[in-house]
This record gives sequence, structure tokens and C-alpha cells, in this order.
Amino acid sequence: MDWAADSPLDTIAAQARAYPPLPVEQVADLLRRVDGAGGTAAAATLVRHHLSVALDAALERRDQGLDVGDLYQEGSIAVVTAVDEYAQRHGDPAGLRAYVGRVVALHLDAALAREASERAAGEAFVRDAQRYELVEVELRHQLGRAATPTELAAALEWSVEHVEAVGEMLAEARALNDESLLPYLDDSEDGGDGDDE
Repeated sequence: MDWAADSPLDTIAAQARAYPPLPVEQVADLLRRVDGAGGTAAAATLVRHHLSVALDAALERRDQGLDVGDLYQEGSIAVVTAVDEYAQRHGDPAGLRAYVGRVVALHLDAALAREASERAAGEAFVRDAQRYELVEVELRHQLGRAATPTELAAALEWSVEHVEAVGEMLAEARALNDESLLPYLDDSEDGGDGDDE
């Protein structure tokens, strides 16, 4: 592996690999104990010994939109859920690792799908915002005044609701941008040319 020494990923890998797969007899004993006294400790042991499943699944999905560390965190949560569900169902000890692998894979694939969907929605908003601003300026020049949402909707071939939604988000973004520029504007007004001498 080509990571820098002592990187966060090295630390995660070392922790996950420190707990190798357990013998089936030990898995069976721990699964039996999950529902009884010492159940929390038994479940924690099973989880620790299945964290390498989460790491492997995260590494398989690197460069797909989420950082490996984030994927590993998501996978670790899935391991906890899978172990708990499997113990509640009294599953066959020999099948626990495969079950954990399936649950982790589903969980990570869902996380990647959510990330891709959010990214696509963000990109779509940027495109819509750019188009909105261009048409808004063109109509202001043509009409000699600000266009109404209905006029913008007709020019953009959007619904009025979509025009209003994009307009509101743009107004919020502009307000936030203006607020972030205020300290710089105040400095330029107070300092003139910026030379104190």
C-alpha cells in the first residue's frame, strides 16, 4: 500500500487488522452470550473481529466519491447493526462473516448513492443558477426593469415554482456572500488606500 507512514488510514488499518477472524466455535459462544449476561462485551468482541470486513469494503470502494475513512466509519456502523441483527435472529455462527459483508456492502453502496445524488443535485443547482442569472440580466436589459417570476419562467421554460425556488436560493447565497465581504469592505473604508503611514 502506498500511504504515508502514520497516516490516519494506516491507523485505521492497524486497528482493524489487530482483530483477525475468530474460530467458528468462539463465534458461536459469543453469539449465545449476546442475549444474556455479558452480552454487551460479547457483541463488542464480535464487532471488533469484523471491522476488517468494513475496512476491506471501504478500500474496494475508494475513489468512488467518498473518502476511505468516511466509508470505513459508515461500514463500522453497519458492522454493529449486522452483528446485533444476526444475534437477534440466532443465525448460524459460520454465516456471520458473510452476513456482515453483505450488510456492510449494502450500507456503503447506499452511502455512495446518496453522495452521488447530492453531488448531482448541487451541480444541477449551479447550472440552473447560472442560467437564471443570465436570463435575469437579459430580461432586465430588454424590459428596463426586473422581470417577474412568470416572465423568468417563460424565458427559462421552467415552472414558476422552480424559478421562485432558484431565486430564493440565489438571494440567500448572495446575502451570505455580501456578509462575508463586509469585513473587507469595512477595512477598505476605514483604511483608505491601506497604507497606515
